[in-house]
Amino acid sequence: MIRGALRSSRSAPARCSALLILALVCACSQGEAAEGTVVRVRDGDSIVVMRGGVGIEVRLDGVDCPELAQAFGKKAKNFTSNLAFGKTVRLVGKGKDRYDRELAEVFLPDGRSLNRELVSAGLAWWYRKYSTDRTLESLERSAREARRGLWADANPVPPWDFRAAGRR
Repeated sequence: MIRGALRSSRSAPARCSALLILALVCACSQGEAAEGTVVRVRDGDSIVVMRGGVGIEVRLDGVDCPELAQAFGKKAKNFTSNLAFGKTVRLVGKGKDRYDRELAEVFLPDGRSLNRELVSAGLAWWYRKYSTDRTLESLERSAREARRGLWADANPVPPWDFRAAGRR
């Protein structure tokens, strides 16, 4: 549809609409800041942001929350919902993940980073395999030491190990 609208010389409004949608979807991937409203929280680290009438699947960059079937998975989702659902957020894109979701740091209306808030609250791991953000590392260490959130468990299972074991 977009390709056809771009080629058509008869439909200038269609070309403009297609280019606008394409720009909205791509803006976040290029490291530019983009704004939108959170319309769905899939789990602690995956949200849907509405921009220009288009829902964009966003995966929070650098963090990994427990799966919904894991201890603290529902708490992480509720935490994300309480902070972000229905609010206008700013996305700073980091690229795409293997499921074609936008990877982004998500900034709340008050300027705080949702990604960092989750780690600080002990509701997400710093996803060291995919992130070099040393602030997330430090926030995780502090949450562990204070036994906040999932760190209150004697032996929390990282979500990547949970998924690898097929325990979705």
